[in-house]
Amino acid sequence: MSDLGLHLPSLIVYLVNFGILAVALYLVGYKPILKMLDQRSQRVKSSLDEAERVKQEAARAQEEMQRQLGEARKSSQQVLEQGREMADRFREEELAKARKEAEDFLQRARQQIQQERDRAVEELRGQFADLAITAAERVVERSLDRTAHRDLIEQVLRESEQSTNR
Repeated sequence: MSDLGLHLPSLIVYLVNFGILAVALYLVGYKPILKMLDQRSQRVKSSLDEAERVKQEAARAQEEMQRQLGEARKSSQQVLEQGREMADRFREEELAKARKEAEDFLQRARQQIQQERDRAVEELRGQFADLAITAAERVVERSLDRTAHRDLIEQVLRESEQSTNR
């Protein structure tokens, strides 16, 4: 071996020194480095787990938000529908009220017309009775009993009115 440039006692010393150095590095450097790498691996794993948990929570929150948005849309549709129904009902009520007022107005107008007609007929009867009495006085040229003739004329008018109504 000496031909190769190796000296056996030096080689043994080198190997022993290397072994001691390897054991010292293993105890002093390798274990803390492995421990630090394990801690880092745990942190990365916990960060990944936390990221996955946050991702799942975000997905659940988004689903909840979509569900609430859907409920809000349904609710707003219901409110709009109720508003339409109320507007339709209000319009119908107002139309019915307007019709009733128009019918009441027409009824009052008919009653007024009937009352005015009745007054006109009564006035016309009175004038006709006065005319008939005046005409009869002139024909006979003497004064007749006005109340008796008036009663007689009103009776004739009632009878003629009853015969025309039949």
